[in-house]
Amino acid sequence: MPKVTAQGKTFECESGSNLRQVLLEHGVELYNGNAKIINCRGIGSCGTCAVMVEGKVSEPNWKDKTRRSLPPHSPTANRRLACQTKVLGDVKVTKYDGFWGQGDQSMWTP
Repeated sequence: MPKVTAQGKTFECESGSNLRQVLLEHGVELYNGNAKIINCRGIGSCGTCAVMVEGKVSEPNWKDKTRRSLPPHSPTANRRLACQTKVLGDVKVTKYDGFWGQGDQSMWTP
């Protein structure tokens, strides 16, 4: 079973699990500020669950690529939408500042 490390916690999940669901189930603060209230609940339209992921995950799907190509995100930034990412192996997750997680300063690290 893959291990996920985020916000100083390490836990296991099934291979193929949705990263957003895994993080929320383990009490990880995935959203910055009021994004907790207005996020799209995992359909991939808002972009507020953007995180940097190191490790084995699914390739970005069209929703992930499309949303991260729109401001304030940048398609060249090393981010993924947690709601559109499947965990395939051990991963480390970092969250950045900004409403959408698009900033330069880390909010929390693995």
